[in-house]
Amino acid sequence: MLRRLRLLGLFSATLVSAATPPHAAKRPPITGVSHLAVYSTNAAKTREFYTRVLGAREGTDPEDSAGTRYYFSARQFVEVLPVPAGHGPSVLAHVAYATPDADGLRTWLVRHGMTALSPVQRGAGGERWFTTHDPEGNKVQFVQAASADTAAVPGAISGRIIHVGYAVHDGAKQDGFYRQLLGFRPYWYGAFDPSKVDWISQQAPDGHDWLEYMMVGPGSDVPLQKVDANELGVLNHLSLGVPNMEAAVTTLYRENRLSPRHDGPQMGLDGKWQANLYDPDGTRVELMEFQPASKPCCSVFTADSPKD
Repeated sequence: MLRRLRLLGLFSATLVSAATPPHAAKRPPITGVSHLAVYSTNAAKTREFYTRVLGAREGTDPEDSAGTRYYFSARQFVEVLPVPAGHGPSVLAHVAYATPDADGLRTWLVRHGMTALSPVQRGAGGERWFTTHDPEGNKVQFVQAASADTAAVPGAISGRIIHVGYAVHDGAKQDGFYRQLLGFRPYWYGAFDPSKVDWISQQAPDGHDWLEYMMVGPGSDVPLQKVDANELGVLNHLSLGVPNMEAAVTTLYRENRLSPRHDGPQMGLDGKWQANLYDPDGTRVELMEFQPASKPCCSVFTADSPKD
């Protein structure tokens, strides 16, 4: 009788397994932003901006021997690459999100029908990553860091990239990838004109960092004819979190570290203090306080903001 019960249990478990589709396995976490990669036309000026102005630590690039990394912590950085010949007006190379399991996430994406995925690659230090593209053709990486250290690099104005943003023409099409497939969650949206939508923020599925759709074209305040190299530098950006904007900007001013082009501080429509610095090729680096200081316009926050 005991043997029959054991066989029955085994048979039932087999039926449950057979009835469970392979794609139902839980998605490995996507915890936040890993890095932003940008192109540079002047390596020396770019180094000056990221190391002196922002205080990042320069390092070699395990992904590309021609590149350089500028670390804000052991896990987050800007990757700078030489601009390819004949490249268009955008200097955005790719955006990368963090996961603790690159192999598992790639397998999960394959089970969900994605085919345009690079193999998982491994750096000499143990970092793992793979690459794909979102529906609008932006190159997207998922990176498993080799280090668990999140401490800020000494002297860096911030040790935390809290969001990245890039130009988006069709939010619904992008949502199919970021929201429906990957599980990014609504966070906030807004615009100067209440009848339009300029910014749509989507938090990472398993963290508080976010992706900001910088909407262009119909329905936004940015007409397509305005989207030139200068505008793309504003749209395609990263944001460094700071606990106190006054203290951060005072440090940059007192130490003569403000970039030649900068603006702010000012209160954003999302109720957070922000200030903008620009690298030599026009990529915007936005300093932003972690928490809102006033009520946001346009919509309420639908998820918690990063605390540090």
